Amino acid sequence: MCHVIVTCRSMLWTLLSILVAFAELIAFMSPDWLLGFPRSDSSASGAGVDSGEYRPSLGLYSRCLRIGRRGVGVSCGPYAGTFGEVASGFWQAAMLFLAAGTLVLGVVACISIFSLCFQSILKKSLFNICGLLQAIAGLLLMVGLMLYPAGWGSEKVKSYCSTEASPFRPALCGLGWAFYTAIGGTLATFMCSVLSAQAEIATSSDKVQEEIEEGKSLICLL
Repeated sequence: MCHVIVTCRSMLWTLLSILVAFAELIAFMSPDWLLGFPRSDSSASGAGVDSGEYRPSLGLYSRCLRIGRRGVGVSCGPYAGTFGEVASGFWQAAMLFLAAGTLVLGVVACISIFSLCFQSILKKSLFNICGLLQAIAGLLLMVGLMLYPAGWGSEKVKSYCSTEASPFRPALCGLGWAFYTAIGGTLATFMCSVLSAQAEIATSSDKVQEEIEEGKSLICLL
């Protein structure tokens, strides 16, 4: 029989697991990892057109640039048509680690929803299994984030950040919100791994067992 068990700790873990997975996915797909040095659009000099400075952005495989003869639009999309065209080998490796970590988080997020009804599989706690997977995902993401700045010396990055750019030194570029989101998501992933143990304790407490013995199928505890 399916017992829907909801506690503060298990619900917090579930919501945070889903949030972290979405955060990492959005960061991975975003072009706002690096913000190029400010540049002016000399073609945007017509009336009613903003001809001020702007900063192009560069992601793992995508970029945003102002385009058009009148500078009226921003074009965002992939700069790499194939995986081999990604800016550097370090970024290719970073993408593999980040994608693997994000995929694992996505799987855990789906499982966390079912954990409200099924707390174990093959006599193994879903919370403990998910906690282990989240720890592995966190390590994958951490390796990816460590590899990412090693690729700042590529020709692609130099075209955005000046020729002074080198590994771990972005020169005139600034770090975008996607990079910070990926870091925050990685830290939150390890937090989820710790919270999974608390969710397991909360859903297997004596109070929960008493509710089950009373024949209740929906159990909500603070």
